[in-house]
Amino acid sequence: MSDALSYRPKPGEIPTEPGVYRFRDASRRVLYVGKAKNLRARLSNYFAPLSSLHDRTRRMVTTATSVEWTTVGTEVEALQLEWTWINEFDPPFNVQFKDDKSYPYLAVTLADEAPRALVTRTTGIKGARYFGPYPKVWAVHETIDLMLKAFPIRTCNNSNYKRAMQSGKPCFAGQIGRCFGPCSGKVGIEEHRKTVNEFVSFMGSQDRKLINTLVAQMKDAALAQDYELAARRRDQVKALEAVLEKSAVVLRDNVDIDLFAIEQDELAAAVQLFIVRGGRIRGVHGWVVDKELDLSMSELIDSTMQTAYTGGAVPPREIVLPELPDDADALEGWLGEIAHRKVRLVAAQRGEKAALLATAAQNAKQALMLYKTRRSSDFVARSKALEDLQEALGMETAPLRMECYDASHLGGTNIVASMVVFEDGLPRKDEYRRFSVPESTDDTDSLYRVLTRRLAYLVPNDATPEALPKGGVITLTDGDDPLVDPAPDESAAGPAVDADSPEVAAKRKKFRYQPNLLIVDGGQPQVAAAARALRESGVEGITLCGIAKRLEEIWLPDSDYPVILPRNSDALFLIQRIRDEAHRFAITHQRARRKRDINTVLGEIPGLGPARIKVLLQHFGSVTRLREASVDSIAEIRGIGPTLAEGIHQHLRA
Repeated sequence: MSDALSYRPKPGEIPTEPGVYRFRDASRRVLYVGKAKNLRARLSNYFAPLSSLHDRTRRMVTTATSVEWTTVGTEVEALQLEWTWINEFDPPFNVQFKDDKSYPYLAVTLADEAPRALVTRTTGIKGARYFGPYPKVWAVHETIDLMLKAFPIRTCNNSNYKRAMQSGKPCFAGQIGRCFGPCSGKVGIEEHRKTVNEFVSFMGSQDRKLINTLVAQMKDAALAQDYELAARRRDQVKALEAVLEKSAVVLRDNVDIDLFAIEQDELAAAVQLFIVRGGRIRGVHGWVVDKELDLSMSELIDSTMQTAYTGGAVPPREIVLPELPDDADALEGWLGEIAHRKVRLVAAQRGEKAALLATAAQNAKQALMLYKTRRSSDFVARSKALEDLQEALGMETAPLRMECYDASHLGGTNIVASMVVFEDGLPRKDEYRRFSVPESTDDTDSLYRVLTRRLAYLVPNDATPEALPKGGVITLTDGDDPLVDPAPDESAAGPAVDADSPEVAAKRKKFRYQPNLLIVDGGQPQVAAAARALRESGVEGITLCGIAKRLEEIWLPDSDYPVILPRNSDALFLIQRIRDEAHRFAITHQRARRKRDINTVLGEIPGLGPARIKVLLQHFGSVTRLREASVDSIAEIRGIGPTLAEGIHQHLRA
């Protein structure tokens, strides 16, 4: 592949002003839209040597056949034009936003003659003021029911309102006490508009000043013996108090912010928006981003802001982000134009806002995990993923059974490995296996030994005993598979493993199914080690590949170039999930073994039981720190006297 792109502009042709650029393919389809403060500096990154580009960026620029740009006056204008073209052209290499659900809003149609309150999932109603989004539709109806007791406004639809105004007879909702607009005949248009403004003001700020005013009016009416008015004010106060109680108080009463948390991996990102008004969480909104190109957090924040505040949503005075983007000033200017006032972007580092950001980040992490789980569990998506894997890896049949292996260690000690199994694209947890490796030089050696052991059980039953690994068997806890340490020569190996023994028969039953696809966590070195184990085993009919985490590349044996699956493909989601599951399973086992080892070391000391061991570990944090501690510092721990402290110190120093 040539390192030069035929359509690359000459450096002097590209302007240095702010602007927006578009990559197009041979059919003139727009592949990618981006903005830049300096077009020449930004575009030069795409025309660097192809070998230095990220694989997916390289695929985009090699698919494209031309690039064009449009200069604008400011970064803000570039931001606006970029978003306009993304919506118009829907470029495949730009991020794709997917709502994890359709959220309901409470809307007030301020542009109507007699504004009404309604529940809607549609944004963009002309002249409407939106409140929310709410997590559930019943939460909106509950809020409206409470607010109507305090601010009786219209709820009927336009056709019923017009019919009632023409006939002079209240609409059906008005007859049953659900609509309090001018069509009811009890209130004029101007008076109704005043009530609507109070409704909108309270929903927007949730200020307790209105409640205090109503309480004062209630007391004045009671003193004047106007008990009907006092009762109405009492009911209004109760309704507004109930609305405030149903909003979680997280910050001070005068705090109005939007808070964004973003959790991402190589393929997707989940966004969580917490809408805080009057110090209370008024709504939560979440969506998922499919990433085709490798995006920085700054670029994700840009796209998130454009998505959140396009279509009628008005940003508050302050927006809290995980980090400030590179073009924070331009974003603030663009958001200020939407809000018609100054908007400030901040990155919370400490305090109550940082604590709320951590909560939102946890929600985003769970949303991303749920999105990937649901996607890989969908039958149609699974079928498509298996077909795409078959085609990408050149397999004769779809990989209906896949096994993935990962090795884990702690500073070269406690070396373990995991095997996870997916059948028809779904995990088979009853087939998962864990291994312990006695000694190993590195991950490649660990994987080679694990796979050698596993593949030996696929040798036919009439194979000779020499077909199985030899050496001393290591005894492990339930659920582990004992690895046999290969011996350098026959004398050091110990007794050979009998291929017909009950132990081997049980192992054969455990590993009775041969995988179609064998996956290792890693790149070329790990794949080469696995290929050596597969070749030496003599087992045929198994396809081998590895997945490198940094760039999500798929490596095949004896291949100089990786297989690149599209970032939004179900195949990559599936293979990434099985890799992550193998990693999780190995790490969990490694940590459990380490914990057992610590308890074993301390449990050998006379006078130390589980309770005292727990106290010691909570205080010192590890056996290493406990070993370095003096006798006096150990004796200061509750329940540990000088004699026991001396015994602990001597045992650990022995």
